[in-house]
Amino acid sequence: MSLTSDPAICLPEGEPVVTKKEIVRTISEEIGLTQLKTKEIVQKTFDAIVETLVEEGRIELRNFGVFEVKRRAPRKARNPRTGEKVAVPEKFVVTFKPGKEMEERVRELERREAAARIAQRERLQASPDGTRVAETPDTSTAYVSE
Repeated sequence: MSLTSDPAICLPEGEPVVTKKEIVRTISEEIGLTQLKTKEIVQKTFDAIVETLVEEGRIELRNFGVFEVKRRAPRKARNPRTGEKVAVPEKFVVTFKPGKEMEERVRELERREAAARIAQRERLQASPDGTRVAETPDTSTAYVSE
């Protein structure tokens, strides 16, 4: 299942790459259910994960990963603006440890990115007219005179 046309798309930090709506649309098209029914199933799955975390503190999804609730101890911190010491109370946070299959697929993405960087460096070559050809971040070609 591919939710974007290019899985290597990386948006600026904080911006979602894929939304629940896009997941629902993709699954709906793949299995032939209506988007409404698919949305209900996806939401119930998410609800079940949250409920299990609240009740059990841990959920393991084979070939995906492990979600776990962990307690963060209270600590002393410092306000960066004033330098004043502040007490940060304990809190509970959800952690995620990816499964082996996910780890391997992410490593493959890293390998492809590294190969693309090497290929880009190799494209930085002298052209016959004495200009240097350079790839710009948007992958368009820019000609730089020397």
